Amino acid sequence: MDQLEKASQKSMLHPKPKGLMLQYGTAGFRTTAKHLDHVMFRMGLLATLRSRKTKSTIGVMVTASHNPEEDNGLKLIDPMGEMVTPSWEGYATQLANAEQEVLCSALKDIIEKETINMSETASVFVGRDTRPSSQRLSQAVLDGVSCLGGQIQDYGLVTTPQLHYMVRCRNTHGCYGTDTLQGYYQKLSQAFIELTKNARNHTDDQKRLLVDGANGIGALKVRELEACLQSELQMVLFNDGSNGKLNYLCGADYVKVQQKPPQGQLEYSPWCERCCSFDGDADRIVYYYNDSDGSFHLLDGDKIATLISTYLKELLTQAGLNLQIAVVQTAYANGSSTQYLEDIMKVTVSCTKTGVKHLHHAAQKFDIGVYFEANGHGTALFSEKAEKEIQQLVKDPNVSDEKKHAAKLLENTINLINQVADRRMIDTADAERRAVTPAGLQDSIDALVKKYTKARAFVRPSGTEDLVRVYAEAETQESADVLAHEVSLAVYHMAGGVGEKPKPLK
Repeated sequence: MDQLEKASQKSMLHPKPKGLMLQYGTAGFRTTAKHLDHVMFRMGLLATLRSRKTKSTIGVMVTASHNPEEDNGLKLIDPMGEMVTPSWEGYATQLANAEQEVLCSALKDIIEKETINMSETASVFVGRDTRPSSQRLSQAVLDGVSCLGGQIQDYGLVTTPQLHYMVRCRNTHGCYGTDTLQGYYQKLSQAFIELTKNARNHTDDQKRLLVDGANGIGALKVRELEACLQSELQMVLFNDGSNGKLNYLCGADYVKVQQKPPQGQLEYSPWCERCCSFDGDADRIVYYYNDSDGSFHLLDGDKIATLISTYLKELLTQAGLNLQIAVVQTAYANGSSTQYLEDIMKVTVSCTKTGVKHLHHAAQKFDIGVYFEANGHGTALFSEKAEKEIQQLVKDPNVSDEKKHAAKLLENTINLINQVADRRMIDTADAERRAVTPAGLQDSIDALVKKYTKARAFVRPSGTEDLVRVYAEAETQESADVLAHEVSLAVYHMAGGVGEKPKPLK
């Protein structure tokens, strides 16, 4: 019996529910955990094939990020810590949906199309979040990898960024770092400590940060990181998983959507204290605070990108480096942030489709590319050219102290940043700013927008959940809320909405 026939037989232990169809989207697979056993096994098979194709280690992360605890999902990680290439997303969908009797043929089809040498060594790193279903589903992935003779490194409980880091470290043979949790903590903490040494007015009260762990894996890993920070960051952790439910009334997505603090925050926070929230797998973050009047202020992805790009541009100017820095946004970015970046800071702004894979790809076109979705999911990318010029400046004995100091801050920033996303009835164009189908929907949206001052509205199918996302912006919060509700109703009526009609936000 050859490997593929063996894999097909073993898959019977992980049966696919008849008629179930799933799609590998922006954030991989996500659905109710009880429907995912067959997907996990088959993605173990696919990761092994991908490893043989690339002759590199591939990552598999079992998580559903900000989704409810009852859900689960999976993300594939390519050799440099990036999301799997789009053509293999198609293979993932094809393999997940293949009925048992054609699974062997589906595997052979991928092997032939990609000319995969099945005698190549295969290596797969696997990690999981804290969901009750994650250990069982992770084992199904391991079974799939073993079935095709792949070598396994099971990291157990890790955040999604940690697994991305591990994969990149292994494939760069240690140049990016050491592929252990201790290596991860040491790299980030050392860079952070070096940066804070040069911060102005770095007082003890500025070191304090309240951290909402979303009752997930981020809380566990914050505890482990704390010891490496040498009190340079004094974190007060809440929603640490000791008694709360994952992502329930807490976490980055809750704070962003509800525009209010998570459960438990007010027990620790006086006014104007800095707070942040992770999501369920700790790959996104938002910051916020309450002012002296008790009003809530959110620093979402748009503000984070603005702060980071402004900081980096100032350092580039001080270092005298002629590198192009750009902020990559989607049509859903706040219009005021775009205007500020372009008109005040003179930073290039590039617009692309929604989804981290599109943002990441666009950011790679610049020497330094900064992107953050409004929900807090993002990073900053430095090209090889940028890293090389910064490192050369740090080592140059003939440059001024000011330039060397700025270059050193840039170098530490690079080390601190981990550089590594039926609703489909709606189709969009123009970087998702215009709805193409269903017919007439965009005309309805345009008519609604005209009723309000400084207003915009877009809709798009979610890449992670079976729903349609609506974005609305207007001169006042009240107008934006009403516009969002009106557009939601238009989508409901024209795109075949199911369940209850959308209700007003307030």
